[in-house]
Amino acid sequence: MNFEKNIQDIIPIMEQWRQKIHSKPEIAYEEFETSKFITEKLEEFGIEVHKGIGGTGVVGILKGNKKSEKAIGLRADMDALPMSEKTNLKYSSRNPGKMHACGHDGHVTMLLGAAYNLSKDNNFSGTVYFIFQPAEEGGRAGAKSMINDGLFDKFKMDSVWGIHNWPGLELGKAVIHEEFAMAGGDLFEINIIGKGGHAAQPQHSNDPVIALGFIISSLQTILSRQLDPFSNAVLSITKVNAGTAFNVIPESSYIGGTLRSTNDKERNYLLKKIEETSKNTALAHNCDIEFKINPGYPPTINDKNSAKKVNEIYKNTFGEDMVDPNQSATMGSEDFSYMLQERPGAYIWLGCGENSEKLHSPYYDFNDKLLPIGTKYWTSLVKNLLP
Repeated sequence: MNFEKNIQDIIPIMEQWRQKIHSKPEIAYEEFETSKFITEKLEEFGIEVHKGIGGTGVVGILKGNKKSEKAIGLRADMDALPMSEKTNLKYSSRNPGKMHACGHDGHVTMLLGAAYNLSKDNNFSGTVYFIFQPAEEGGRAGAKSMINDGLFDKFKMDSVWGIHNWPGLELGKAVIHEEFAMAGGDLFEINIIGKGGHAAQPQHSNDPVIALGFIISSLQTILSRQLDPFSNAVLSITKVNAGTAFNVIPESSYIGGTLRSTNDKERNYLLKKIEETSKNTALAHNCDIEFKINPGYPPTINDKNSAKKVNEIYKNTFGEDMVDPNQSATMGSEDFSYMLQERPGAYIWLGCGENSEKLHSPYYDFNDKLLPIGTKYWTSLVKNLLP
């Protein structure tokens, strides 16, 4: 794959940037050193910088050499995950219990590479906003925080664009969905309240553990029997807790889980059915429930025209065979969805290799060979959208 000289020259430098960021991971809203590093680099490139947006977010502003009111935003997430790394790489995490296991270190670096390249060759019209976003992971909604802090009011952009590295997909090959790309995700908690007692005398108790078991089974029938078979949703029970002693029936038990859905209508219906089914099942066992929803991200829906446009740009830049039309959307979720609710644009996946470790694995490491590809993509997008 051929790269222009400005990109070719900084490939080893980008690798150093990426590995430095990887070694110092910071979790949601704690990306102070990462933000500082980004700010220093943007200022080195002569790019105007705005800090502290949505917490630790950074926005760089670069104007082309041709006057125009047009403007676009390019977004990279920059937070790490609260997990321990097991790669044993020389640049592995130096912050215990924190790890860049989703490639946000690479996302930041590719956008910095594009900022450098475009600052050297600003032969485009209008304005580019480089958006470095905190807190994508764990439902912390850094995108929403930046929006609430005036991202689209302070910086007048016409469209917004995002990328994510994708393990298992050929290096540099893109997946560009028209419309639905990623599911919405909500967390739910069910506290089951019963009456405790002696394990040898269950007739004097209202056993919340038995109720818990029946609730788990009943919840799985919502998707198999009450959802249109042509619709897509995933309901997973991921947390179960009850009891402290072998011979004591506890007063309460607990279930936690996630619902992944593809549109707001089904999402609202399914959350209502989860609560109703849990309550009615608990009542059948003389128990009650406390139900809590922790709202997650909405579905990521690409603007159809934007997706078509970027599909054409990617093929013209990298080749007709470098867009994979056969990859299904995913039931994972992404807070870039909030930005796409505000402005048209598209969120695409870039393959980081068929043998890459999967995201959120303690053995994951971003493939540095993707750095110049992502940088070239961002550059090409700007030159095509802002000719």
